[in-house]
Amino acid sequence: MSTIGGFPDPDAAMPSHYRICPLCEACCGLELKTDGVRVVSIRGAEHDVFSHGYLCPKAVALKDLHEDPDRLRAPLIRRDGRLVPASWDEAFAEIEARLLPLRQANGPDTVAITLGNPVVHKAGLMLYGPRLVKALGTRNVFSASTLDQMPKQLASGLMFGHWMSVAVPDIERCELLVVLGANPMVSNGSMWTVPDYRAKAKALRARGGRIVVIDPRRTETAEAADEHLAIRPGGDVYLLLGIAHTLFAEGLIKPGRLAEHLNGIDVAREAVAPWPPERTAAGSGIDAATQRRLARELAASPRAALYGRIGTCTQRWGTVNSWLIDLINVLTGQLDREGGVMFPKAAAFAANTQGRPGQGKGVQTGRRQSRVSGAPEVMGELPMTCLAEEIETPGPGQVRALITVASNPVLSAPGSARLDAALGQLDFMLSLDIYVNETTRHADVILPGLSPLEDLHFDPAFAQLSHRNHARVSGPVFEPTQPPEWQTLLRLVALLEGKGRDVDVGALDDALLAADLARSAGPQAEALMQALQPLRGPERLIDLQLRTGPYGDQFGRQPGGLSLATVQAQSTLEHGGIDLGPLQPRIPELLRTESGKIELAPSLIVADLAQLTDPVPAPPFTLIGRRDVRSSNSWMHNLPVLAKGPERCTLLIHPDDAAQLGLGDFAEVRSATGHVTARVERSNAMARGVVSLPHGWGHHLAGSQLSVAAERPGANLNAVLGTETRDPLSGNAVLSGVAVELRPSR
Repeated sequence: MSTIGGFPDPDAAMPSHYRICPLCEACCGLELKTDGVRVVSIRGAEHDVFSHGYLCPKAVALKDLHEDPDRLRAPLIRRDGRLVPASWDEAFAEIEARLLPLRQANGPDTVAITLGNPVVHKAGLMLYGPRLVKALGTRNVFSASTLDQMPKQLASGLMFGHWMSVAVPDIERCELLVVLGANPMVSNGSMWTVPDYRAKAKALRARGGRIVVIDPRRTETAEAADEHLAIRPGGDVYLLLGIAHTLFAEGLIKPGRLAEHLNGIDVAREAVAPWPPERTAAGSGIDAATQRRLARELAASPRAALYGRIGTCTQRWGTVNSWLIDLINVLTGQLDREGGVMFPKAAAFAANTQGRPGQGKGVQTGRRQSRVSGAPEVMGELPMTCLAEEIETPGPGQVRALITVASNPVLSAPGSARLDAALGQLDFMLSLDIYVNETTRHADVILPGLSPLEDLHFDPAFAQLSHRNHARVSGPVFEPTQPPEWQTLLRLVALLEGKGRDVDVGALDDALLAADLARSAGPQAEALMQALQPLRGPERLIDLQLRTGPYGDQFGRQPGGLSLATVQAQSTLEHGGIDLGPLQPRIPELLRTESGKIELAPSLIVADLAQLTDPVPAPPFTLIGRRDVRSSNSWMHNLPVLAKGPERCTLLIHPDDAAQLGLGDFAEVRSATGHVTARVERSNAMARGVVSLPHGWGHHLAGSQLSVAAERPGANLNAVLGTETRDPLSGNAVLSGVAVELRPSR
């Protein structure tokens, strides 16, 4: 019998389940113990090949999420101004009666769709969401990507040929890690899937390596680093130019074996030539000598990685920053090299493992523009900050209906008050969501999804960003209590395609996949359909991708290769998935550019850089965001285990600044576009003249049904941010480095 301290362990006889956490990019393996339909305990899965027993507080909150009384368990329909429970048939009848006539009368662009961050954590939404978008046929597609990572994806696409060909630090073999505008100690990576960053950083330093963190705040990551440099908010572009200039000017360029795979090195040299460190020091807040030292250290280290994330993306020069980071890694010979930055080789769904290796069509942007601002499409999406104006502005193509999928832009997008008002003007709104939140409270119909513990879990995206290659899957812990999201999405597809609301979802799923295979596999399509029997839905798509992927069994042609069955067999508490080994060099086979080369100086980016001028003097106070290990999305504020403890939505400010302004417990934060009142927290971690508010708060709006979050609603950062300022190349919103005024508030 299992014991604890010599006493019998009461949990030992309870069923144990292997589960992958769906609440952040770390994707940790978990061990859940259950008693009937109740979660008893959640621990890290000791034998997980990727996370090795690590978990953070968010994983423990899965119990609260599954049991949350506020989580929707039936559809809601608006009747007499109130959202009331309804059957699924009633909900689809309402959608058919109200959405379809609007679309038929006004065209497909009259319907917009927003996709939230949780979409990427649920295979059903991730794999079937594109089918809904295609069926809608609208230009008005918006997602959380333009509030977060679009600059990184655009720069990667232009340089390497695909949006998801993102180079990540090989931290387990790295000797010098420079972290710019990121806090992986809290996030466990962002566009870099790296569970237990703390332990990996400790191991890096223990083997003689160094970590340098560059951030306006002395973050949790900076506290555990060897050096912290306080950069001026928004000054990343100047620092990166100073480093790149030094590499060229001092003859430190050494691309090594990549030299024969480069296009445009002379154009890149010319583009950065006007920006020596002496000129960029004022804009970055980091002196010229330090910039030159960083350049020399990156070039001299045998295994170094420069990593930049959300702080580098959420500003006017986000795409230029992302390009400069990869440019510097190329110039110093650290790209595609052990211990530098490398490209994962995912077991499934990675476009850079499919088709002809080493060459492709590259990426395109601007295939269409937004109706009002003329903002270019990137990766099939328009900037989220354009949504309100598309609803407000009359004329052909005006958005009059909206579908939100796991999305809460009223809290997560700039200009939140404006968007909140705009949603009230819609003729119809449909939400696929598990909560009545600040956005979905406007909906006419809400269709709920499954609890994560009622659903299969596989990561189509994060395996493409992982610090180590692996394959894992986890099944549902509990029987589902309602239809899975993929079936809901297909029923909506059927409505839009005129097939009616009583469609045979299984038959439609078969038809759509058969059509896909006919295009991609030609005469082999029918045989593949038979080989995938009896699977349906996401499981069938995962099996197809695993079997045809780089480690797959190729439907019997590669004995011992992967399939869904083989991954499932190893995804247990005893085995914890399949370890596919450390990252390996992938250039040139990874490249999908038209030239078959790394495009070191994309014309779109070089032209934008030419618009850069010397900075204006810094404002008295500048606002930046921040992350907390217990908070990733707005809905996590409704989970008691994460909500307890000290208040986390506070305005961080240096004590001397607070004293100078005479601040008490609260301060009013005012920008050119809005204002908010926030609780003051004094912190020596802040640079003078810089203040910080976290993202995703403001749970005070009438009609939302988040009872725990409403107890401490916090201040909405996005009430201070405007919709007009964004990175013009990627459309990403400017969420950081915004000038604000502060004054005492009661």
